[in-house]
Amino acid sequence: MGGVDWCVTEFIRVSDRLLPQSSFGKLAPELQNGALTRAGTPVRVQLLGSDPICLADNAAFACTLGAPAIDLNFGCPAKTVNKSRGGAVLLKEPDLLHAILCEVRSAVPAHIPVTAKMRLGFDSPDGALDCARALVAGGAEQLVVHARTKVEGYKPPAHWEWVARVQEVVPVPVYANGDIWSLEDWRRCREVSGAEDIMLGRGLVSRPDLARQIAAAKAGQQIAPMSWEEFRPVLLDFWQQARGKIAPRYAPGRLKQWLALLTRNYPEAVALFAELRRENDCARIDAMLGVDTRELRAAALA
Repeated sequence: MGGVDWCVTEFIRVSDRLLPQSSFGKLAPELQNGALTRAGTPVRVQLLGSDPICLADNAAFACTLGAPAIDLNFGCPAKTVNKSRGGAVLLKEPDLLHAILCEVRSAVPAHIPVTAKMRLGFDSPDGALDCARALVAGGAEQLVVHARTKVEGYKPPAHWEWVARVQEVVPVPVYANGDIWSLEDWRRCREVSGAEDIMLGRGLVSRPDLARQIAAAKAGQQIAPMSWEEFRPVLLDFWQQARGKIAPRYAPGRLKQWLALLTRNYPEAVALFAELRRENDCARIDAMLGVDTRELRAAALA
C-alpha cells in the first residue's frame, strides 16, 4: 500500500542446530526474490532463540541466502515460546542478550545490519534500560521497543514514554511500537515518545494504508483513507494467493484472521466476516467473494 520502509519476517525459531535452507524459505520466501516483497519493499530476516553460537551460525547462513539485515526477537510474549527460552523471557538476562548480539554481530558480514526488538521487560520495566544498553553494546544498530512488558501482552495502553527513556541511554535509533492504530495514534506516539520512526504490526494489518497516511503526514500532506471499494481487490488478491499456497483446510482461516482485524475500520468487513465466519469450503468462499475460479485454475496450472 506504500509508506513502508522495510518489513520483517515472522521469527524463525533457532534452537540447537543450523537450519536447512527450506526453513528460511518457508518463512522468508522473499529471499528468492532479492529479499523484496512483490511491491519492492525490502524484507529483513528475524531470528528467535537463546543459544548465541547457534543464532550466530543461522544468522550467517541467512546472509548467504540474501538477507539484507538480521533482526533478533526479544519481544515475543507467547507462553510456548517463553517456556522454551525464547522471546521476552530473555529480558530477565541482560548478560545473555549482550552475548547473543556479540556472537551474531561477529558472524554477520560488517555491511549487513543487526537489529533487535525488545519489550520493556518480562513483568516490570525496571530493567528495560539495562536490556537496551546490553543489546546496543553487543552490536545492535537499531532497537524497536514494544512499549509493554511480556505480562501486559497486548493490553492497552502502550507506555510510549519508555521509548523516550530508552532513547536517552543508547546512541542508536529507537523505534516505537505498540497501539498505533491510526494517524491520530501516530501523532500522539511521536509526541510522547519523541520517536520519529515507528514499527507497525496489527495496526497496519487492520488499516492497510496506515503507513501511507503516516508517510504523507510526515511530508506535510494529507490523503484520504483507502475506501473499501479501493481495498477489495487487494483482499481478493490475498485470497487467491492463500488458495494457491496454503492447504484448503487452512486457507479460509487465514482469510478470516485478516477480516477480523479489518472490522476495526471497515463496516463492510464486519458484514463479510459474519457471512464467512462458519464457512470453510474454499469453492463456496470463492462464490461469496465473487472470485473467478477460472483464473485460479489457470494460475495453478501455470
